[in-house]
Amino acid sequence: SQGSKYFVREPCRSCALHIGAMDSTVRATPSSSTAFLAGQAPAPLPPSLRGVAPTRSGLLLPSAPEERIGAGSSSAGWASWAATAGAAAAGLACASTAQRRRGGASTRLQPALAVAVMEQEQAIAAASEPRRSTPTPDLLLRVARGESCDRTPVWLMRQAGRYMKTFRKYSERYPFRQRSETPEIAVELSLQCWRRYGMDAVIFFSDILTPLPAMGIEFDIIRGRGPLVLGDLARMLEDRLTGPNAIREVMNSDDFLTSHSFIRETLQTLRKETEGQCTLLGFVGAPWTLAAYSVEGGSTKDAEKFRKWMYEKPAVVEEFLRRVTASIAEYAVFQVQSGAQCIQIFDSWAHCQTPDEWRKWAAPQVKTIAATLRARCPGVPIFYFANGGSSYLKLQAEELAGVVDVLSIDQGCRMSDAVKACEGSGLILQGNVDPFVLKFGSEVQIRDAVRRVIDEAGGPGKHIMNLGHGVMQGTPEENVLFLVEEAQIYV
Repeated sequence: SQGSKYFVREPCRSCALHIGAMDSTVRATPSSSTAFLAGQAPAPLPPSLRGVAPTRSGLLLPSAPEERIGAGSSSAGWASWAATAGAAAAGLACASTAQRRRGGASTRLQPALAVAVMEQEQAIAAASEPRRSTPTPDLLLRVARGESCDRTPVWLMRQAGRYMKTFRKYSERYPFRQRSETPEIAVELSLQCWRRYGMDAVIFFSDILTPLPAMGIEFDIIRGRGPLVLGDLARMLEDRLTGPNAIREVMNSDDFLTSHSFIRETLQTLRKETEGQCTLLGFVGAPWTLAAYSVEGGSTKDAEKFRKWMYEKPAVVEEFLRRVTASIAEYAVFQVQSGAQCIQIFDSWAHCQTPDEWRKWAAPQVKTIAATLRARCPGVPIFYFANGGSSYLKLQAEELAGVVDVLSIDQGCRMSDAVKACEGSGLILQGNVDPFVLKFGSEVQIRDAVRRVIDEAGGPGKHIMNLGHGVMQGTPEENVLFLVEEAQIYV
């Protein structure tokens, strides 16, 4: 872009499309910056947007401080710049939507100027938000490895979520995959709750479905609807195991550098931000859950379509699960290589299985992933959570003793009963305050629930405090503080 003060250092990292290939889409938008991205000569820009320098990730920012704020007062100048940048971002969002409708591969067209506004918002928010630090930085790692400590570590599933006002500023502006696959945004969303509450761990913002495109299975997450997995595998699963469009098996963790470099960047950045301050958690979806999600095409109550395949064509399901398991094992290794200090395996649809189905179709895959991690990432604690699996908790303990380090318990049983079911297994337990208590309970009720669970687990420092499932949307932010604080001060 010779002669222009606006440029982008690199094409969109989320797809193979060169930015110039989007010209017919972008030309439909009035924004000068989007027109430039399409390779057109940009129209004259307002003074507040003249002079742009790339950030380290190729995003656009005004190059000089005086040009960032414009003439006059800094607040007025910034407001003018942000308003214009917001219009440009809206144009890019329209381009992204149109590109997807035309069948483009990208679901994460990065809106450069919008992220510039985001970075400024982060700086403003960081200066004003209340903060808590993690009392003992390595406590969670020590407990997960079986050490007896004098305090109970705490983190929460879905701790980075829409219950937080600062999180909603992003979720209401950017689609899920754009948030989770843009490292700058994913890092910020991962850290917001930790800065505010001081949990003992940060879990990086992503989704269990994120690795599927590396296998040739495309998905999106639609606001108000949830995940949508493409490919009609309910009908085509057997056909997709052969031929040029066959579901792929990722053979090496380094292969994810090609398809998922944003995960490497997000985790490396988070490790730098949290080093010596708390534990960094990675996570993967359990193979049975991911396979069921893929065949069902989205959320389901009972995984009927996938279970039909299990009984009518078990060999097809076995081969599909083998490929998913091998790929997810490599994905878990990739996360550890990128900076994750622990890995949690989420079997989110375990409630769809009977105990016998879980033993046959789910447990062997978890064992394979754990064995791969043990061999290639020794010393990394492995967590396992079977949502709804408390009905066969003793079976879990029998199958996973010596396989994983931490067994997460849902709210379907008392922690005292979980301790009895897992007695002698050597497993560290995690959980299991009811998310509804967190959402609707008073401060006294929440703190009482925390103390009861800690006492039933054997006392402070004997287990990892968490919920029985994720933080629910609409949970008051102060309630999360009550839970985290009580876990950290109860001795």
